[in-house]
Amino acid sequence: MPKMKTHSGAKKRFRVTAKGKVRGRHAYSSHILEKKSPKRKRGFRKAAEISDHDAPRVKKLLGVGK
Repeated sequence: MPKMKTHSGAKKRFRVTAKGKVRGRHAYSSHILEKKSPKRKRGFRKAAEISDHDAPRVKKLLGVGK
């Protein structure tokens, strides 16, 4: 069997931590920012942890783990 290819879109958007958690960009961070507080917008800069429900799908696209 040939090797699985890493999903190009996923590798640009997600990172897997050393402990195996998946991190990505925050939702709601790109537009309609005027009404959002500065504190909230600063928080968007940090990578968000992807939910436990979605993480297995992302890991499969990245070819991480089983």
